[in-house]
Amino acid sequence: MGRRAAITFKHKGDFKKTFGFFERVKKGDLYKKLEQYGEEGVAALSKATPMDTGLTAKSWRYKVKRSKTGVTISWYNDNVNDGVNIALILQYGHGTPSGHYIRGKNYIKPAIKPIFEQIEESVWKEVTKD
Repeated sequence: MGRRAAITFKHKGDFKKTFGFFERVKKGDLYKKLEQYGEEGVAALSKATPMDTGLTAKSWRYKVKRSKTGVTISWYNDNVNDGVNIALILQYGHGTPSGHYIRGKNYIKPAIKPIFEQIEESVWKEVTKD
């Protein structure tokens, strides 16, 4: 029989930041900020929405939903006419009863992108702070 080699390892440090992050998540601090971002998203979408009567711009809302596996923030527009969501036809375009086509305006993604960037930055700061 040959000699047995011993394998050893040493480590330095602790999981203080990790445990701190989990405690903050458990308390819901991160989720409270999502409510703020939801409101900011509604404001950005309302401002960017092409206006005729202003009804579509005023019809934005958001919802933050927590589950066992994570959290989702969603934005909705409730201006629906004859089953058609007006915010979406403004975005993607639509045909008219007279046979004309109204080109859409890409306004949703550019309006909401800065909010996503703020969320990303905020979450990263939360994960990496002491």
